[in-house]
Amino acid sequence: MKHNTSRAGDGTTSAAAPHGNPDNVPGADLPRPEGKTFFGQPRMLANLFSVELWERFSFYGMQGIVLLYMYFATTEGGLGIDQSTAAGIVGAYGGAVYLFAILGGWVADRLLGSERTMFVSGVLIMAGHISLALLPAVAGLAIGLILIAVGSGGLKATITNLVGSLYERHDPRRDAGFSIFYMGVNIGGLTGPLLTGLAQQTWGFHLGFGLAAIGMAFGLTQYALGRRRLPGEVHHVPNPLPRSAYGRWIGVALAALAVVAAAVLTGVLNAANLADVVVVVTVLAAVALFVLLLTSAKVDDDERSRVRSFIPMFIGSAAFWALFQQQFTVITIYSDTRLDRTLGDWTMPISWVQSFNPFFIILLAPVFAVLWTRLGERQPSTPAKFGLGIVLMGSAFLIFLPMVGVSSVPVLWAALILLVATLGELLVSPVGLSLSTRLAPRAYPVLMVSLFYLSVALGTALSGSLAGYYSEQSEAAYFGVLGAVTIVIGAGLLVLSPWIRRRMRGVR
Repeated sequence: MKHNTSRAGDGTTSAAAPHGNPDNVPGADLPRPEGKTFFGQPRMLANLFSVELWERFSFYGMQGIVLLYMYFATTEGGLGIDQSTAAGIVGAYGGAVYLFAILGGWVADRLLGSERTMFVSGVLIMAGHISLALLPAVAGLAIGLILIAVGSGGLKATITNLVGSLYERHDPRRDAGFSIFYMGVNIGGLTGPLLTGLAQQTWGFHLGFGLAAIGMAFGLTQYALGRRRLPGEVHHVPNPLPRSAYGRWIGVALAALAVVAAAVLTGVLNAANLADVVVVVTVLAAVALFVLLLTSAKVDDDERSRVRSFIPMFIGSAAFWALFQQQFTVITIYSDTRLDRTLGDWTMPISWVQSFNPFFIILLAPVFAVLWTRLGERQPSTPAKFGLGIVLMGSAFLIFLPMVGVSSVPVLWAALILLVATLGELLVSPVGLSLSTRLAPRAYPVLMVSLFYLSVALGTALSGSLAGYYSEQSEAAYFGVLGAVTIVIGAGLLVLSPWIRRRMRGVR
């Protein structure tokens, strides 16, 4: 999981302000809530922990079965969509979540503030799951995925900022609080596919989607009862959009919607090429942001060098997520068609395979935290961690190869693959967003964070595009080529690590 601790707008962060409130943010110099605590943390952390747990429960619970819903035959309760097209839609949807996170940050900073943006986003997510549960056929699928993508992007852009607002900037409890919050992410990611998968296998897809909606409703209800107790600054719009600019931005929004509608009606944008379109849009957006940062007069030479150092990291991050996010595309198909999931007379639900990753995260994240603490200055640099993580991700795909041609693959083999992928994730994901904030020019802190999100969006959309080339007959070439190419990219980052570190100008 990636968390954005800075917001768009005037170049400042909207996390807790330091003592003295020099930016005159309303509520920033009010004392943080005291009294009852949650594991020694501010009481409101329990509220946000619950929201994130249930949002991840609903997000991963839905994601665990939505691909199956698309390509299963109508006689099995599905929509009968072509398998490769369905995988492309899932990849495009996943990429869109990260694109909408950038939009969500803008809305929070310019229109609604973090707290209201987060609450509205949660309502959109719940409405999306209800649409999947109640509305029939492709219309319900389209409405549901759009609502969830917009809502998840908005929530992703704001909830970490709300957690940060519970602490003074130098509060020693801050890191521990975020660690507790992060456990909620993974508990939700672990239990969501387990319960919705069981519901889908026992009672059908729509009840599985309904369970995701109920989970989100639980989180929102608890949050609504305590949301007023959040610190004052999160209810404030940090960089309000002038009223005089509303017309212009409404026009931009309507024009964008008109372009999308025209592309759909003319067939230029369709289900089969949706993932490819998201890939192109993401690449263009990333190029535009890099050009802006490298040419701006507000960026000095040291900052420009740091931006250049991020280019190979951006490519490596996209390559990592292009394979990692295939747990929702190719690995879901593989779990359905290639794994032996039977235990006696019982068959394990397909989506349960997706719970291996959060289980391993919960198990191994504390180990990595202790390891980095003990190594201190001797730990690998961030570029080296990225390179090692990408090599592990490519190696995970090569582990598929011994099972090519095996008629029924043991489910524990998939667990081994996802264990190696999770080791890679722990080297890439926790440090990627932090790195983007440390490399960011002072004038553009949020744009660098946006670039990191764009690398995740690009990789996630690519996971859908690449899935179109997968079939049981092409397994050796598919897993072999993608695994080898990714290992080469990771090894390239390791080789370039000294060059990258020099251009990071003092950032480790």
